[in-house]
Amino acid sequence: MSEGRGDVVLEAVDLVKHFPVKHGLFQPARHVHALDGVSFALKRGETLAIVGESGCGKSTLAKCLMRLDEPTGGRVVLLGDDITHLAKGALRGLRRHMQIVFQDPYASLNPRWSIGSIVADPIRLHEKVSRDERRRRVAELLETVGLDPGFADRHPHELSGGQRQRVAIARALAVNPSVIICDEPVSALDVSIQAQVINLLKRLQARLGIAYLFISHNLALVEHISDRIAVMYLGQVVELADTRSMRRELLHPYSKALFSAAPVADPDASARRTRIILTGDVPSPVDPPGGCRFRTRCPWKQDRCAAESPALRAVGDRLVRCHFAGDAGFPAPVS
Repeated sequence: MSEGRGDVVLEAVDLVKHFPVKHGLFQPARHVHALDGVSFALKRGETLAIVGESGCGKSTLAKCLMRLDEPTGGRVVLLGDDITHLAKGALRGLRRHMQIVFQDPYASLNPRWSIGSIVADPIRLHEKVSRDERRRRVAELLETVGLDPGFADRHPHELSGGQRQRVAIARALAVNPSVIICDEPVSALDVSIQAQVINLLKRLQARLGIAYLFISHNLALVEHISDRIAVMYLGQVVELADTRSMRRELLHPYSKALFSAAPVADPDASARRTRIILTGDVPSPVDPPGGCRFRTRCPWKQDRCAAESPALRAVGDRLVRCHFAGDAGFPAPVS
C-alpha cells in the first residue's frame, strides 16, 4: 500500500447510493444499487484510480463525493471534516478543497463565457480579491496548464478539445484544492493529446502535492498514472491494491478478467497473456444477485458464493472481496 505518502485528505466510509425507480402503479418501490458500501482513503499527493465496466458506479461515486448526488448512506470525510450532511452554505466553503474535471471538456464549460471568466469564477466565489488580481491569477493559471494567457479573451468553441480540457484543469486549480476528481478526463481526446494532459496532471501533482481520484476505462493509462487501483463491480470495490502489486498479481476473479482484456504494446507479452472471457451479462443493479455479486459470471464460483456475501478483507498487501482469494490453489483452472 502507499504508506508514508502524507495525511488522508479524502475518505469514503461505507458509501451507499440507491436511486428509486418506478415499477408500476401498485408495485413496491425498487432501487438501483449504484453504490453499496464503498470505502477508501486517499492521501495527499497520491493518485487512486477507479476502474471497472460501464455501470459499475464510478461516476456516481465521483458525484456523491462532490455532493452533486446526495449519498443514501455512509460518510464522506474531506480534510478531517464529515461533509456528508453539511448544509449548502457550510459546504460551499469546503468545496474549494475538492474540485472535479469532467469527461467532456466542452459540455463542462459555459459556451457563453470567456475562458478568463470561466477560470476566474472559482476565485470570485471563494476569495475576496480585486479584478486586477483575478486577471493576474487567470493569466498565471493558463500559463501553468500550458496555454497562452491571451486565451483568456477566447470562448470554448474557439479551442481544441485538448485546450478545453486544459482550461477545465486550470479552473480546478484556481482555488488551490487538495483533491481533484478526474472523471474520464482524457477519454474524449486524441491519443497524442491524452498523453499531454496526463503528463500535465503528473507535473502539477509533483509540484503542488495534489491528490487525484482518477476514474478511467483505460487500464494501460491507469497503470501509468496511479499509485493504487480500486476495481469496482456492480457498486462495490472488489479489489484495492498498490499499482505495482497489481501488475505482479491479481487476486479477485473479476480483476483477472478485466485486466486480461487490456491491450499490451509488447507483442510477446500479449501472446503469453491468457484472455479470460466472461460469459453472461452484467446483472441488473435493480436486482443484484445475493451472495457474491460476481458469482453469476465467475468461472470459479462455488456453493458458498451464492449463500454468503463476501466482505472486503485484507489478503496480503491488498483488500479483496472474495471468499477464496489468497487460498492455496485458487483460482482453479477454468473448465
